[in-house]
Amino acid sequence: MSTSSLLICRCEEVRVEDLEKAYANGAVTSRQLKMNTRATMGACQGRVCRHLVEAWVHEMNPLAPYTTENLSYRPPVRPMTFGELAKGE
Repeated sequence: MSTSSLLICRCEEVRVEDLEKAYANGAVTSRQLKMNTRATMGACQGRVCRHLVEAWVHEMNPLAPYTTENLSYRPPVRPMTFGELAKGE
């Protein structure tokens, strides 16, 4: 299995090759990659993949400041259990 087929964002099914394509087209920061690939925009809101995307960007450009345009995640308005979701409350 090649590294370009590795899944980075499970929620949005973004692979390393998607990041590579977006990077080649000028998306060079974490935020730009997010907007171009939807990585970190899924159900987990980046809690799983945000660090992977930021680490990948830093690997591509080690001289770039690591904290520039860090991605944030947004928790739900209020926590819900799966039971509440199933009831439709």
